[in-house]
Amino acid sequence: MAATATAPAGAVATTSISSSPFLARIASTNVLREKLPPVSQARVIMSADYWYGPDRPKYLGPFSAQIPSYLKGEYPGDYGWDTAGLSADPEAFARNRALEVIHGRWAMLGALGCIFPEVLEKWVRVDFKEAVWFKAGAQIFSEGGLDYLGKPYLIHAQSILAVWACQVVIMGAVEGYRINGLPGVGEGGNLYPGGKYFDPLGLADDPDTFAELQVKEIKNGRLAMFSMFGFFVQAIVTGKGPLQNLLDHLDNPATNNAWAYATKFVPGA
Repeated sequence: MAATATAPAGAVATTSISSSPFLARIASTNVLREKLPPVSQARVIMSADYWYGPDRPKYLGPFSAQIPSYLKGEYPGDYGWDTAGLSADPEAFARNRALEVIHGRWAMLGALGCIFPEVLEKWVRVDFKEAVWFKAGAQIFSEGGLDYLGKPYLIHAQSILAVWACQVVIMGAVEGYRINGLPGVGEGGNLYPGGKYFDPLGLADDPDTFAELQVKEIKNGRLAMFSMFGFFVQAIVTGKGPLQNLLDHLDNPATNNAWAYATKFVPGA
């Protein structure tokens, strides 16, 4: 007791903090914050190494729980989160990585494709006949067929079987070329093909730039997958496209919001 009473206040605080991992993390965060320059003077510079390795950002920052041993920060987008242990097996890990990257790429294209026609119709005055993404495809069954960007001289489709056949042939050829690693694909493997066909501008020639681009891709892909899920729910609930839903909400936030629509699905409502 005497030693504690006569010890400096800072020594007591240090002893208390070191005995608690949670408080130690708080203290280290505060010390780092004190060393940083003001926001107005700071210049953010992040190298590719920032996103990889044991010191990479974690899913809950300094409060993240114990990180699984198999998540070592070797791959882009690894924030140390796998509470269900879905990727504990190396083969499952590799398969899940490929699924996430490829689905993220499709979601980025899909999210752009869902919004872009509505933007063109509203502000560029392009006549699509039907610009809402989940209704536009049905035009192929109409008498006049479906015209790409509303222009029959670009792509005119009237047969769903012909469209399906073209997609199978074209996408099958691209995927086969990517997976088989034929000459000109580069050394990025079947998940990150490059070379003159998949990276003609040489954006990933520099290894550091390539590592950073991989992180950007997976982060944007994850956001796009969430966005597409939101578009699906909006389509079911409101029957409108994402742009129109946004404009309706901005016009009257109190009436046009998720809660107002959710109450319509309450039993007895």
